[in-house]
Formats: sequence, C-alpha cells, structure tokens
Amino acid sequence: MWHLLEPLHAVLYYAPEAFEEAAALGYGTEERWPSYFAWRAAPLGPVGAGPVASAFYSFSPAMVERYMAAAWEVAAPGDVVEARLRAMDRFYRRLLGEQADELEQAARLARRAAEAAVPAGRPLAAANAALEWPKAPHLVLWQAATVLREHRGDGHVAALLTAGLDPVEALVSFAAVGAASTRTFASRGWSEDDWAAARERLAARGLVTLDGTATEAGRALRAEVERRTDELAAAPWAALGDQETARLSELLGGVWVAVLGAGLLPRENTLGVGKG
Repeated sequence: MWHLLEPLHAVLYYAPEAFEEAAALGYGTEERWPSYFAWRAAPLGPVGAGPVASAFYSFSPAMVERYMAAAWEVAAPGDVVEARLRAMDRFYRRLLGEQADELEQAARLARRAAEAAVPAGRPLAAANAALEWPKAPHLVLWQAATVLREHRGDGHVAALLTAGLDPVEALVSFAAVGAASTRTFASRGWSEDDWAAARERLAARGLVTLDGTATEAGRALRAEVERRTDELAAAPWAALGDQETARLSELLGGVWVAVLGAGLLPRENTLGVGKG
C-alpha cells in the first residue's frame, strides 16, 4: 500500500503547479528545497529548524536551518497548507481530467485507513491528521495518502532509533544495501566528512565494510528496520480489513500509473522505492 500511495503524495514536491503556487507565496523555485520544507513542515505550525530536523530525521540540521530560517516570514503555515491543496487540485485535475471526480470510493476507503492511524508519538502524522478534510474526492485521497505516509515515516524513525542508527548512519546503511547511490543520498545535506565518520562508526559495529558495502549483519539490521517499519504501519490496514484494503489497492492502480506516467518523480530516490 505504501508503494501505491507514496507517489500520490510525493508529486507535491515536483509538480509544476506546486512550484507555481510556491512562487506565488514568495518561495524560491530554482531548486525544490525551499518549497519542500515549507510544504511538508506547514502542518506542524510555525516551528523552527530544530523540531523540523528532528521530525524529518535524515536531513542535515545545517540544511534544515538554511531553508527553515525564514520559511514562515515568507508565508504563514496556514497559507502554505491552503496553497499545497490548491497545487494538488490543479495537478490532479490536469492529470486525470473528469476522472478526478470519480475517486469517491478510493477516497472513502483511504480516509478510513488514515483515520485509523493512531497519531500518538508520530508528530508529522498527527499534524496532518489534525487538518480539516477537503471536499473533493481527489483531494481527500491525496490528504489520506499524506497522513498514511507520514504515519509510516514516523514509525520508520522509531525503527531507526531502536536499531541505533542516527540520521546520517540511517542513510549510509541504506546506501550500503543498494537502495540508491551515494550521490542521491547527498541531497540530504551531509558533508563528506559526516558521511565518512558515519561509515566508520558502522564499520566498527560490523555493519559495513570500509568501502561502505553492507555486511551480512548490516543487511540483517536493515531488513529488521524495514520489518519493524511495516509492523508499525500495519494498524490502519488492519482496521480497514483485508477485503477493503485489497479493493483500495485495485482502485488506486489507475491513479498510480497516471502519476508515474507523468514523469515527474525521480527514478532513483532516497526512499528506496522500487528496490528489493
């Protein structure tokens, strides 16, 4: 379900309509990070770089500070939340045309799953779950996908903490199992020295070799992180039930294909989408 829903949410960070809405608010659009941090952090309210770095986890605090320092001086969080819905409304109506209004059943099922996601201990899920639900089915579906992906992401952070992987170690260990190239993970803002030091710490634990390749123990630890992440993300789907979860999966297929077919999402990414 994560593989089906994640692209539906993530186009927010790449769609031309989102960059247009960000520019109208006053954010820079030469790169995606000014709008990325604003879009994703806005439901938390006018928080600073510290809480955002904590919740996002894998980004260098220096990078978060660079983009969050004046984020709420450009636009208030509430205005950003409204603008991201406008962006997704415009994008999905362009992508799907009249089919955007034919997603009532998918939206209803996804919302039920999202509302079953217990927000305790999950700041990004809680912040998005507290937002008012939009009316249009395609926006209900997008918001449900957002709540569910942040619920899963918050649980993933808990799994990383339990595994004893700090933010940069989480990336180094993920790159070590071939989730994506080191170049792709460099987008998170860590310096070469930060990366090398994390690799040395992991090597001392027997999790990677000196060249950064995962050992058997390192692969086992990452597999346990993913298993625990899945376990922590399971409650909404257990609440929805096998039959209706399967039905939602069927209903999402066409939207998923359309979103991927738009060509906006990068083939290689730090989430490991598409990797075994």
